[in-house]
Amino acid sequence: MTRIARGALLAATALLAGCATLGALGQIVQPPTFTVDRSQQAQLRILGPSAGRPSGGLSLRLYARVHNPNPLGLTLTTLAGALSLEGQQAAQVSFPLGVPLGANQENVVPLDISISFSELPGLANVAQKALTGAPLRYSLNGTFGVDAGPLGRPTFGPTTLLEGDVRAFR
Repeated sequence: MTRIARGALLAATALLAGCATLGALGQIVQPPTFTVDRSQQAQLRILGPSAGRPSGGLSLRLYARVHNPNPLGLTLTTLAGALSLEGQQAAQVSFPLGVPLGANQENVVPLDISISFSELPGLANVAQKALTGAPLRYSLNGTFGVDAGPLGRPTFGPTTLLEGDVRAFR
């Protein structure tokens, strides 16, 4: 075998080994973790009737602290799921995101969710509690996706992403 042929064979072997390593790394991308950001209060606003919401509704802003446990940067690309208030299904959510998550770092991501009372007759008790200022229990469950560059675009879940209490203000 000539020196050039041996060099080409060695280069091809190294390239294939590198591709195999990238494939293995793509399977070990750890999912980012979601927690309620305690430095900012979740916000629940009561919305009056309007052309788009004849029965009124609620506007909920949640603050998620998203931690990337990986030694490489990721981009949080999607989040989809369901919001429950007081154990009642309140809204379906789908967020196209583009939040950069540095290696072993975290970011706070605000999530805005609109809820129309006309679409949710089972939420009468939720509306009543909101009007009195009583705390409401919420839970956001779903899936999320990340862009890990050459390691792919894995999705994670379903899982409970956030849960806590919120009080309405006008």
